[in-house]
Amino acid sequence: MPQVVRTPDALPTFPVFSQAMISRGYVYVSGNIGCKEDLKTLVEGGVQSQARAALENVSKVLQAAGSGLEHIVKANVYLTNMANFGAMNEIYEQTCIGVASLPLGADFEIECVAEIP
Repeated sequence: MPQVVRTPDALPTFPVFSQAMISRGYVYVSGNIGCKEDLKTLVEGGVQSQARAALENVSKVLQAAGSGLEHIVKANVYLTNMANFGAMNEIYEQTCIGVASLPLGADFEIECVAEIP
């Protein structure tokens, strides 16, 4: 039976999502954008700041699930402007997908699957 992950250490999600779900030894982390604690405002500083904030939040969710960034086995990174790939890749080196838009007009979003060691 899947288990919902909730931690007050990470930003809450939008009402219809959970921070993550655990199933069969893996944690499935919902999409994260670089927003502030009010969930209505993006962090300032562009794609690198958004990527850093989103990854910090993902890390906290993974820790709450008993995992960590080093255990990610799959990640989807979304960019609204592929010209930002180089700047984003300095923060996170993975493949990414170009998309037309993201919540709150974000430039970056990440979702991932990680093992629970």
